[in-house]
Amino acid sequence: MAAMSFIRRQSLTTTVGAVRIGSSAPIAVQSMTNTDTADIDGTVEQVRALAKAGSELVRITVNSSEAAAAVPHIRDRLAAAGCTVPLVGDFHFNGHKLLTEHPACAEALAKYRINPGNVGRGSKRDSQFAQMIDIACRQAKPVRIGVNWGSLDQDLLARLMDENSALPQPATAQTVMREAIVRSALESAQLAVELGLPRDHIILSAKVSGVQDLIAVYRNLAARCDWPLHLGLTEAGMGSKGIVASTAGIGILLAEGIGDTIRVSLTPEPGGDRTQEVIVAQEILQTMGLRAFLPMVVACPGCGRTTSTYFQELAQRIQSHIRHRMPQWRQHHVGVENMTVAVMGCVVNGPGESRHANLGISLPGTGERPVAPVYEDGEKTVTLKGDHIADEFQQLIERYIERTYPPRSDTP
Repeated sequence: MAAMSFIRRQSLTTTVGAVRIGSSAPIAVQSMTNTDTADIDGTVEQVRALAKAGSELVRITVNSSEAAAAVPHIRDRLAAAGCTVPLVGDFHFNGHKLLTEHPACAEALAKYRINPGNVGRGSKRDSQFAQMIDIACRQAKPVRIGVNWGSLDQDLLARLMDENSALPQPATAQTVMREAIVRSALESAQLAVELGLPRDHIILSAKVSGVQDLIAVYRNLAARCDWPLHLGLTEAGMGSKGIVASTAGIGILLAEGIGDTIRVSLTPEPGGDRTQEVIVAQEILQTMGLRAFLPMVVACPGCGRTTSTYFQELAQRIQSHIRHRMPQWRQHHVGVENMTVAVMGCVVNGPGESRHANLGISLPGTGERPVAPVYEDGEKTVTLKGDHIADEFQQLIERYIERTYPPRSDTP
């Protein structure tokens, strides 16, 4: 995998469970359940699915006494199943009460997410915030102070708007809104430090739903603090819109060295798979050369030379095979995630792309000879023919991994 071509922003390093977050640690992938946390069976099942897909932290909603009471049971059930992914509690409005009344919940969670816009209004805000921070200090838990422009502290926003309107040349309302988001995160973090929370127990996020706002807010936040930053476009949307918008915003910030954890907040299709957001987050990091999670499949888009759909079907089959087999490969071999596989559809770019990959196949295009040369590390090794090319190529992948990637020293 190519090395990063930019310098990562230096920040404090925080530990959440066994996951290190900060400038010296790999950028972590996060996700969130959409189950009712009081539904222990359903929540355990979804957390396990997200962790299996590669989510390194999973956030769960803690919005009621029933949900808070369920958290330690969820944690125990996950541990019994061998799932050690850290659980992050998402608190709004009543978090101070739930953490106080359910100490087992406070202990079972690996991190608390506090939204300063939803802690309380007026005189209650500081005391309820302080109550949550006190529990975090006593439990030695890190806290993500997560501002969201959909629930921004209205008192702060009104104050900044009034100050702006009194200026000889007032800034735009959008500029004031961005500043309010940044100020809310920084002032809340500083208050947490004054209340006793160690500086290296704080992570900040500032979620917005517009790409340009996201970029501007995080650039500003990164320039004004050394806390780790969690990136994500809130309410990103469904399907390709959500994927493209999240990738555009998160990708630009990562390329500037900004960001220590990411989440792609996709709205699933009805009955859709929640793990899609994990896969997209991994692909953002891997495509940018920041991390490797599983072998990359390079495939051409097809053209008039590839009127057969065979190469498309093979590319899809190989991608599915890799994702299915990766948990076993990762358990037994070191470095498999860095492998590249090329599945090409004709002679124009096929042989060249195949030579660049660790393992590549160039299938016959329209009117070409019905043969498929295979290349391993730049050298042609075999030519496949007939009706079993897909099965034979999968076997070549398995054999290549066995002889190329060393066994793990802790493999039974």
